[in-house]
Amino acid sequence: MIKGKAAYLNRLYLKMKFKTVDIGESISGASPPAVFVGKWNYPKVFVGPLIPPEHGDTRMMDLPEQWIPNGKNIEDVVNFRLSLVRGKESFNVNDVNNKQVRNMQEVALAKSSLELDAEFMGKPRGGFFNENVQPFGPSAQLKELRLNENPRWNLDLEKAFYDTDVRAKDAMIELYEKGVFVSTIQKALSIGGFGTERNRKLVPTRWSITAVDDTLSLNMLENIKTYPAIDSHQVFEVKTFNNYFAILLMPTNWQYEFLEAFIGVMGNEKVLFSDWESFKGRKEYAGMGGCYYSTRLAIMEKLEDMKVQAGALVFRESYPGYMPTGVWLVRESVREALRNKPSVFSDVRSALNYISGKLRLPFSRYREKSVLLRQSLLTQFLMR
Repeated sequence: MIKGKAAYLNRLYLKMKFKTVDIGESISGASPPAVFVGKWNYPKVFVGPLIPPEHGDTRMMDLPEQWIPNGKNIEDVVNFRLSLVRGKESFNVNDVNNKQVRNMQEVALAKSSLELDAEFMGKPRGGFFNENVQPFGPSAQLKELRLNENPRWNLDLEKAFYDTDVRAKDAMIELYEKGVFVSTIQKALSIGGFGTERNRKLVPTRWSITAVDDTLSLNMLENIKTYPAIDSHQVFEVKTFNNYFAILLMPTNWQYEFLEAFIGVMGNEKVLFSDWESFKGRKEYAGMGGCYYSTRLAIMEKLEDMKVQAGALVFRESYPGYMPTGVWLVRESVREALRNKPSVFSDVRSALNYISGKLRLPFSRYREKSVLLRQSLLTQFLMR
């Protein structure tokens, strides 16, 4: 019996077999740029760059916003991510002014790929897969890190970094509104790049991802709650990376539920997880993890663009061949779906009948699990 999503994914990680890049005790290459901050042993955490044994423009390796639009498949993403070698060094999260941490900030905030040389205490080993964070290849403790060029920063990021009177929340919102990629903002927050001077600290990468998704989506939601409701039931769909997504926007006040099924990913299992919020929002962290917040951000962007309010019911199914490569997959898949032309229905029953015909898991399982599907709004469908 699988009791939760974390337990399910832990079993999946144990079954995964993959091959990472094989290097010795040193590496020379162009970081995309990328830096990873771990969470183990917090408030002392391991921090370090991700470096491939490649030179030139490697930015695509750490730009999840570009992977789906540029036709990358799961094999592409896994292959180039597992070629990234992680160097790591332990710091207290408050050590943002440490000389080595400053070097890593230079890497993380660089505008383009940055040529680095690294020496390790031993041969890098292992690899990393996680549902929240993009995968990477082998790791080893850093002995020395050298920047072979002076990095150029995005001017908006540079301004936010040196403005130590601005709160991290305000810096994130301002950068997002100026068009800086969400993944770039997450990286900068993680390396201690935002906030008032006394409050800056290193933030584990997986925490920074959710923090940015949550902060940006809640900021947009304040405006969205003042907009009129959408005037129809709209279904947006996409198939990506062995997943199917269907997003139903309904003519109601804001409410949101995410239903996520894994079907035959490890064998014959059919497991379903969900979380939801009402118009008032939620106070507890979503049990299904960061994907809940990444999906909500993508929906907020669509509603803000349309200048409407809606209820949102999201169905995701993952099939054999699915691999956990981070919540970017959910955010960017939902963004891609919402760029597509929707199927429009006059009532919720027709919309849900359409979606149920696309799903592989019997729709009765979703009815049993869902909160919104049991509410009076949808009773005409449940009585069929």
